[in-house]
Amino acid sequence: MQIETRALTLQDYDELVVTMKRAYPQMSESIWSKKSIEKLTRIFPKGQICITVDGKLAAVALSIIVNYDEFGDDHTYVDITGNYTFNTHLSTGNVLYGIEVFVDPEFRELRLGRRLYDARKELCELLNLKSIILGGRIPNYHKYSDELSPREYIRRVRDKEIYDPVLSFQLSNNFLPIKILKKYLPEDESSLENAVLLQWNNIYYSKKPNTMQDSIIRLGLVQWQMRHFKNIDAFYEQVEFFVNVMGDYKSDFVLFPELFNTPLLAPFNKLSERDSMIELAKLSEEIKNKISELAISYNVNIISGSMPVFDTYTNDLYNVSYLLHRDGRIDEYRKVHITPNERKYYGMKGGNEIRVFDTDCGKIGLVICYDVEFPELPRILADQGMKILFVPYLTDTQNAYIRVRHCAAARAIENECYVAIAGCVGNLPGVNNMDIQFGQAAVFTPSDFAFPSNAVKGEATPNTEMTLIVDVDLNLLKDLHHNGSVQVMNDRRKDLYETYLK
Repeated sequence: MQIETRALTLQDYDELVVTMKRAYPQMSESIWSKKSIEKLTRIFPKGQICITVDGKLAAVALSIIVNYDEFGDDHTYVDITGNYTFNTHLSTGNVLYGIEVFVDPEFRELRLGRRLYDARKELCELLNLKSIILGGRIPNYHKYSDELSPREYIRRVRDKEIYDPVLSFQLSNNFLPIKILKKYLPEDESSLENAVLLQWNNIYYSKKPNTMQDSIIRLGLVQWQMRHFKNIDAFYEQVEFFVNVMGDYKSDFVLFPELFNTPLLAPFNKLSERDSMIELAKLSEEIKNKISELAISYNVNIISGSMPVFDTYTNDLYNVSYLLHRDGRIDEYRKVHITPNERKYYGMKGGNEIRVFDTDCGKIGLVICYDVEFPELPRILADQGMKILFVPYLTDTQNAYIRVRHCAAARAIENECYVAIAGCVGNLPGVNNMDIQFGQAAVFTPSDFAFPSNAVKGEATPNTEMTLIVDVDLNLLKDLHHNGSVQVMNDRRKDLYETYLK
């Protein structure tokens, strides 16, 4: 499944009509005209946003910019749109006004509405607008109008005593109700022509010219407790719990530990270590696809720790990490450096590909546990443009963990990047070679004045199941590279030595 958020174009109009009719079957006569879409995409192309699923138009959001002081809080839909002429749009205005959102019912489980609202918020910040304002429908109000006033209805929806498909969604996206708008949209019979004036404030708004760039990336690290699961559905439930938490906190990435699915080895414990790992590998494709669905649904990029993968053609067993993009793309990395234990007990083989991955948050690197103890790999990735290195690991003892931790911290300094590590904790009796764990998730930074004095952006409590959520600023890396007290990447003596990929 491929999810794409992009600007709506006039060429999308025929699909827009079909999608809108499916979204509003009771208002099928109020479909946007081609002339209206042509004008909106011409006067404000960035404000017209759509989402496609496997190339099919699935959701649309339309907006204009207005000088809100000219309208105030008492207006109708006709007022704000200039009687559907959109002559009220003003590029020098101060408010992004939402005039339409709809999602094809076929794709509503993918939470595309939230993506549209997030895209609007990003646009509001990028354009340095004061807020997003809209008149929200209350389509379930007609069911309660005999006993509740619009004001009381809103209160009950806000208190979750009543569910309204539009208002409940907008409240969950941090829009605040300002007032009731009477006779806002005459054709909206289910709302009895009422609407709720809703507002989301841009906390970065400044009356000065806005120079803010999208450089803050939020990392979510899972310190995963090893536990027995009665079945694979219980495992998925635990995975989704953490993804849901990270999604609620608007994380851009979620990092799970290396071999975090090994509790599922328990049913195969009577087999040899290699044979049991091969049995576990038979589940990896299903697990990968399931977590990819979560990445799409919760709108977060997920690094699925690592899982065993068995090549039936060569009979080789690999330790593989999947990068599951929130737009549906899937990348993989095969652990290059195999530990003596992995060779001895599982007969694992090392991968042969080293590359950065392009994400919607820039270029990232991915290595697995032992790999980070070899400085050549992250250096090659840094030369390819990596800004964040993710390291899922699995360590049984404290000294093993310290090797990973100190090497990861060194990689952050020498490559002028952020390094995030996450591992498993707790004990797992009854599973051969996976019985004890030692771990502490952390995010390391370069060591200079713009960063924490100990070069640790954040760290979890050791050996406790928890999450670690950390914001990192890519602009600080750019400044360090050009203006740092030391400039490691620039000051290398390439006339004497070089690190390169064969």
